[in-house]
Formats: sequence, C-alpha cells, structure tokens
Amino acid sequence: MQPDTVPRTAEAAETDTVLPPVTRRRRLIQAFRHRSLLAGSIICLVLAVLVLAAPLLTSADPNLQDPLSAFAQPSGAHPFGADSFGRDLLARVLYGGRTTILASLSVVVLGGVVGTALGLVAGYFRGAVGFLIMRLVDLLLAFPGILLALAVATVLGPGLSNEVIAVAAILVPVYARLVEGATAEVLHLPYVDAAVTLGASPWQIIRRHILPNVASGIIVLTTSWLGIAALWIAALSFIGLGVQPPTPEWGAILYDGANYITVAWWITVFPGIFLALFVVGVNLLGDGLRDELDPTLSRDLGRA
Repeated sequence: MQPDTVPRTAEAAETDTVLPPVTRRRRLIQAFRHRSLLAGSIICLVLAVLVLAAPLLTSADPNLQDPLSAFAQPSGAHPFGADSFGRDLLARVLYGGRTTILASLSVVVLGGVVGTALGLVAGYFRGAVGFLIMRLVDLLLAFPGILLALAVATVLGPGLSNEVIAVAAILVPVYARLVEGATAEVLHLPYVDAAVTLGASPWQIIRRHILPNVASGIIVLTTSWLGIAALWIAALSFIGLGVQPPTPEWGAILYDGANYITVAWWITVFPGIFLALFVVGVNLLGDGLRDELDPTLSRDLGRA
C-alpha cells in the first residue's frame, strides 16, 4: 500500500516551481545574455528614466505658450525646438511620454486582467459557460482591431480614460483565447488531477496550479502588446479621440506638427523617434522573454 502517493504528488508539483535564490539569480543573469532581451531592457529603462526625470531635465512648462518662440528651431534655449504656440518641445515630449507609456500600461493591465479571467473561467469550467464566453471572444475577434477601437472610442467620447478602454477592448479577446487554450492543456496534467483528488476547490486549483503555468504566455503577450498599445493610443490621439489639448501626448504632438512638417520638422521627428524607440524596445523585450520562457525554443537562441 502507498497511502501517501497522491499527497506527495501534489506537494512535489508545488515545490518544483520554487527555486532557491541562488538559482533564480543565476537564471536571471543567463537570461540577460540574450541580445534582444538585454537591448530591449536597456531601451525601455532609458526611456522610463527620461520621462520620469522630466522635471530634472527641463524646467519648462509643457503647456506654457510663448508666441515669440513659435517654430523656434532646436537650440540651447529649446533643445528640441518649439511648436506653433511656442511651447518647449523637449518638455512636451518628456511629459507626453508619461501619458503615452502610462496609458499603454493601463491598456495591457485592463485588457490582460479581464481577458485572463475570462480565459481561465472558460478553460476550467468549460460547458455552457465556457461556450458562451468563447463565442463572445470569437465575435470580438471577428472585428478588425481599428474598427473595434474606433467604435468604442466614438461611443464613449474623447478622453484618455475612454481611449484606454477602447484599446483594451481589442486586447480582451486576445488574452482570453490564449489563456483558454493554455488552461485546457494544463487541466489534464497529473498534478492537477492530484489536487482535485485531494479536494481542492476550483479557485484554489486555478490560483495555485493553472495560473502559474500559463503566466509565461501572459507575460510574453503583455510585453508584445505594450508597444502595439502605444501605437493605438498615439493613433487615437492623432485623430482627436484621445487626450485633449493642451495635454501633451506623443500622438497628439505628432498631430500638432503634421501641418508644419515642411517648415518645422522637429515637431514630428522628436516625438516620432521616442515613440519608435519605445515600440522597438518593448518588442525586443518581448522577443527575449519569449525565447527564455518558451520551453520549446532553444535556450541558446539569440544569446551573445
């Protein structure tokens, strides 16, 4: 007789996921040998420091108008030049980065939480509940992302919070589809069966056994969509459905300079460079995390 076989199986499943601190540090150091992961981390870190340290890097008010400085070229007084209202572009780009990056983070958090919850429920409980959730997900996925975002933004009206909700609506079905498929695979693994046999509740199984095993896919998807969310936020602001003047935001600044690109190229070039660097940085970060977290890929892929 082996009466403690099942308890040991469930316990081993939990302890296997716990790594000693030395092992975690070693794996972290090895992970940053990946070129894409290292480059993406550096780019994102530099941009984060720049936008967070905006008050230290410039004393200019991003909304202060100075008609005498309108269309001022890049100089010592205005390193990035000035826009059509004479507002310092360096200050507007740095403070606008706060708006764009924070909105992008809010999008992936909101879309990720709602989509992950729907995917976990649909994948674990299946049946009629899972069927209804996934058919709703399929319906949302049938709409092109731009049309869905425009429809939601138009119904809710312009504004940063409504813009975040509109872009998050695109992400919810993407997360739900990913998590539902991953949950269905994990659900039939031996340690989940052991937890069910021991009488664990569905929410305990989801929290302690399923969610940690689908977390890697969620992390990779989040980093991949962070840059896409920034582009969507900038696009909606560009067409007037995002933040409203005079609040600085990279997409809104690009819109302000679109009509003057031939006479004041700096109004569009500098925010465009920052937006492009942010998108490239998070994409590199997502590629590196995918290579490190996906067990089907070689661990030496992309490393120096």
